[in-house]
Amino acid sequence: MYVLPSLFTAGNIAAGFWAITQSIQGSAAEPWFFDHAALAIGFAVLFDGLDGRIARMTNTTSAFGKELDSLADVVTFGVAPAILAYIWGFRMLPAMDHPMMRVRLLHLGVVVCFLFLICGASRLARFNVSVNPQPKNPGRPGRKYFVGMPIPAGAGVIAAVVHCFDGSPIDDWRMAILWLALMVFTGFLMVSSWRFWSGKEIGTETEGKKTYRLFALIALIGALIAMFSEVTLMVIALGYLVSGVLARLAYSWGRGRRRSAGLAS
Repeated sequence: MYVLPSLFTAGNIAAGFWAITQSIQGSAAEPWFFDHAALAIGFAVLFDGLDGRIARMTNTTSAFGKELDSLADVVTFGVAPAILAYIWGFRMLPAMDHPMMRVRLLHLGVVVCFLFLICGASRLARFNVSVNPQPKNPGRPGRKYFVGMPIPAGAGVIAAVVHCFDGSPIDDWRMAILWLALMVFTGFLMVSSWRFWSGKEIGTETEGKKTYRLFALIALIGALIAMFSEVTLMVIALGYLVSGVLARLAYSWGRGRRRSAGLAS
């Protein structure tokens, strides 16, 4: 039973390695390699969610499993999406009227993709050493939150965008700049102390209508992914990203109102 969660972690690593090989083979003439890499990262997110849940359900958590999971996440959700983001978003840019502009975009792409990787690794390290971390904008009492966007979600943003375009690489410098900004912002959210929904309470309540609603919701999302995977995965990934931003803005707005009310009284 102790091997079972590690098998899913091994599947996570395998998906990340395959994503790297597919990214390297991708080109403007063969964009499906990029799409395959994005899908591999998406399946790795699923494996990553299952290994920990299975370990908790079977009471087979171990220090070895935790370390293996962290190392797997660095490869699959750090190295693999960083390589995909660079080759897909910058390396495939065509020749421009100003050649130096393309060179500078490529250099910026290398730097930003490395920052994404180091932010994800730092996020994992902070998660491993933190004991009951609390976000700067605490949420509803009794609910569990991640402090900062988890690295699988950050990798999922990259994979969802690439898949949404069917792997066709960026060929416009303006889109490359937008891609640059998204990479920077995603990296910032991973090392931030803002709260993000953890979802760990899903499946802990197995009574009555809540179970049926959860099952119906999962079935609906699964059907939407099967029929409209490009749009559905993009909405899920960017929706999760935006949820953390909105939670932070709502907390700041509420705190400002409370301060104003205190000064008025």
